[in-house]
Amino acid sequence: MKISRSLLTAMLAAGAMLICSCGNANTADSGTGAPESITAAAETTTTTMTSATEAPESVTTEPVTEATTTTAEDRTPMFEGGYEAIETDFSRDGKKIAGVLYMPNGSGDFPAVILGHGFGANMANMDGYARAFANEGIAAYVFDFIGGGNDIKSDGEMTEMSVLTEAADMNIVFDGIAELDGIDSSRMFLMGESQGGLVATYVAATRPDDILGLIALYPAYSIQADTRGRTPDIENMPETFNVMGKTLGKIYNIDIMSFDIYEMIPDINKKALLIHGEADSLVPVAYSERAVKLFPDAELVTIERAGHGFSGKALKEAKQLSIDFVKGLV
Repeated sequence: MKISRSLLTAMLAAGAMLICSCGNANTADSGTGAPESITAAAETTTTTMTSATEAPESVTTEPVTEATTTTAEDRTPMFEGGYEAIETDFSRDGKKIAGVLYMPNGSGDFPAVILGHGFGANMANMDGYARAFANEGIAAYVFDFIGGGNDIKSDGEMTEMSVLTEAADMNIVFDGIAELDGIDSSRMFLMGESQGGLVATYVAATRPDDILGLIALYPAYSIQADTRGRTPDIENMPETFNVMGKTLGKIYNIDIMSFDIYEMIPDINKKALLIHGEADSLVPVAYSERAVKLFPDAELVTIERAGHGFSGKALKEAKQLSIDFVKGLV
């Protein structure tokens, strides 16, 4: 059952923040099932009115059957410019997943992008991309992974976070956004930066038929090799350990070593766009160069002199590349 935007707004009135925007904001960037936090309780009653007109007995009428087809034009939403920012939360295993839906103003069903942030960060990292999409008539949802990093609005601690718990979060929000009125569930995309790019790739590989495309910004496909390098004795891993100034739990190592992302990438039968900085010293571009050869249909764009995380000209270029990619498929 689709959840109407008006009903969603009313249900979130106590905590929703409605912000109308007509242009870009100056913002710094750097499982499945219906969401538990948004459940439609109201019943919808449909009243059908039928009128009958009797034809004269001397007149014989032939039934006329009109063929109805759905064209690409019929599916095109009417974008009126600007967007609403709506605080929209979901939950997994009783823990809150906090996020913001940037919904274009207009009518019809809009394509949507689900954006995941990187290791130890929060949704603010992807906010600028989301606003850029919304300004082009593309719905976008940013959220904090449970236990995903600093200053998150979601529940959880980093000691209980792993790539697979973040994949479970992304699955929950993907399905939840797909159920909302005004969203075209047949035209949805996954996007992520760094570790979020690895997570988005994993989710895309496990449900390729549900997405229309994947965007990975400097994806951290290096995490698995890094983890194996720092974990020589798998049988005797410490309960907690430190990575880049963050305290992680044993589950992080166990989960990341339970699969090989390079073996999963060939399962992604939809288009993919990888964007990577040539000067990235944290995740060298070689990891994306290896990956792009394994995707059935992918392009790797490298940005000269850009490192891990984009700003300035590189950020502007990455935003435009991402918008063009989505528009080219919808």
